[in-house]
Amino acid sequence: MLSELTIIDASTVLAGPSVGTFFAELGARVIKIENPSIPDVTRNWKLPSEDRNSNVSAYFSSINYKKEYLQLDLNKDKAGFLKLVQQADILISNFKFGDEEKFGISDDELRKINPRLICGKINGFGSKSDRVAYDLILQAETGFMSMNGTPDSGPVKMPVAMIDVLAAHHLKEGLLLALLKRGKTGQGSTVSVSLYDAAVCSLVNQASNYLMSEEIPQRIGSLHPNIAPYGEIFKTKDNELITFAVGSDVHFRKLCDFLDCSEFASDDRFSSNPNRVVHRTVLFQLLEAKINQKETNEILKQMRIDKVPAGKICNLKDVFQDHSAKELIREEIIDGKRTKRVTSIAFKWE
Repeated sequence: MLSELTIIDASTVLAGPSVGTFFAELGARVIKIENPSIPDVTRNWKLPSEDRNSNVSAYFSSINYKKEYLQLDLNKDKAGFLKLVQQADILISNFKFGDEEKFGISDDELRKINPRLICGKINGFGSKSDRVAYDLILQAETGFMSMNGTPDSGPVKMPVAMIDVLAAHHLKEGLLLALLKRGKTGQGSTVSVSLYDAAVCSLVNQASNYLMSEEIPQRIGSLHPNIAPYGEIFKTKDNELITFAVGSDVHFRKLCDFLDCSEFASDDRFSSNPNRVVHRTVLFQLLEAKINQKETNEILKQMRIDKVPAGKICNLKDVFQDHSAKELIREEIIDGKRTKRVTSIAFKWE
């Protein structure tokens, strides 16, 4: 769909490169520029089991796909960079604070040679901040870690760089809108996304819970602050772990009917969702005793029939044994190394 576009990906780490991969998967020509003396740092972010002699890591592979690779040092070859920009549709970057002025490649300077250029920028704490930003720090400073974990665990980081992922999606949306605008006006524009703004904008219901009630969310593990049972982890008869997202009173009644405890649904403590949230601890204990007597497949089969959201806790080996997940895997040879990642495109066209 985007085969007529040329993208210059001058970004590093996760957020910017994943945007470049998104456009590459949609057919655009994406040229990833790396400084030969300081290549993308994620090339060296390796598991202990990875080949230390390879210049390609699994992390790097995850967000660099279907790209052309070009070594270019802006300190020595600004002319080469400008020649690329002259023919580009989009420039993706996460330059350090002050680098654009240092190299003489501000948006105004670039648009003198290419008025149609769209600049997509990722920064940490806003375009006027010189703070170095990594996902961990954003998770810490925007409330995510304070809510994530259990009462005993202390604050916990999410196991993927979620703030980077969210910022990348915001930048994709902005760039697609900029392309739409350019189609109407013929002029380029700049789309800038900070990790901080992306993080705060993604607090959704937790933000509103605080803003409307002034209640500071606490660490409650996988539990949902507004719904019960939702996120409680149960062990089945065959020692698997499962969880339920009981989002309505109808869901709850169907679950109770299956577990032969219909009386729970008429109990004043559990008859409505607000009451279940208040009494969720005792409800968990009662349901746990019932679920322990049932096998996983039996539970999940009936929940699917009854349209009650339920799922087994799966590790990544489990996940990628599923046919649906396998269809999302993309493979490519990068610098002689066979790489795999999941696609950056989840939507389907009809």
